Amino acid sequence: MTEQEVRKGGGGKLSRTETVTVRLDPKLRYLAELAARLHRRTLSSYIEWSIKVALDTEDLDSDGGIRRTIGNEAEFLWDVDDADRFAKLALRYPHLLTHEEQVKWKLIRESGAVWRGRYDGGPLNEFTWSVNEDSLIYPRLREYWATFCAVAESGEGQDKLPTWNRVDPNAPSAVPRSAPPSRSPYRSAPPPRSAPPKLSTGFDDMDDDIPF
Repeated sequence: MTEQEVRKGGGGKLSRTETVTVRLDPKLRYLAELAARLHRRTLSSYIEWSIKVALDTEDLDSDGGIRRTIGNEAEFLWDVDDADRFAKLALRYPHLLTHEEQVKWKLIRESGAVWRGRYDGGPLNEFTWSVNEDSLIYPRLREYWATFCAVAESGEGQDKLPTWNRVDPNAPSAVPRSAPPSRSPYRSAPPPRSAPPKLSTGFDDMDDDIPF
C-alpha cells in the first residue's frame, strides 16, 4: 500500500509532524531521489528515514563502556513539555546547551524551590540540595518555566522567581547566654579593720584601791 493510499483510508490519526524547509543543490537532490526509489519511498520520507539512521551513529558520550547515541537516548531526551525536555538535556548532557540555555539552567540550579533537599543541621541549618534527576521537582519547574525563561532572557525580574525557606523555620531559635556581671576597673577600698580585742591581765575585775 502506498503512502497516498494510507492517507486516503480511514485508518488511525497521523501523528503530528513538523515541516522543515531543506535546501539541496540539484545534484544532491537528484541522487537523494534515486536513493528514495531504491527504498520505494518519497523524497521527504527518505530524508526523514535517513535522519533517524544518522541519529543512531551520533555519539553523545561513553559512560563506563556503554555507548550512548542520540538515537538510543531518544526516549529519555524527548518530552512534550518544554520544561521537562530542557531539564533532561541539561541534567545529562549539559555540554550541548547553548549560552542562552546555560544562563537559564544556572537560574534553575540555584533555585531551591524546584529541588528536593534537606536542612543541613549546621549552625544556620540551611536548605541544601543536589542537582540530579531524582531531586528535580518537575511539576514546580513547569509552573515557573515561563518566569525562568523571561528572567534569563531579560536579566530582570529576579524578584518574580520562586522563593523557599533558606533556613529551617521549625528550628528552635538560639537563646543567647546571659553576660557575666561586669567588673569595675577600679578596686574598692578595703573595709576598715576592727580593733583587736583587749587582752585580759587577770586584774581587770579588781578595784582600783588595793589594800595593803
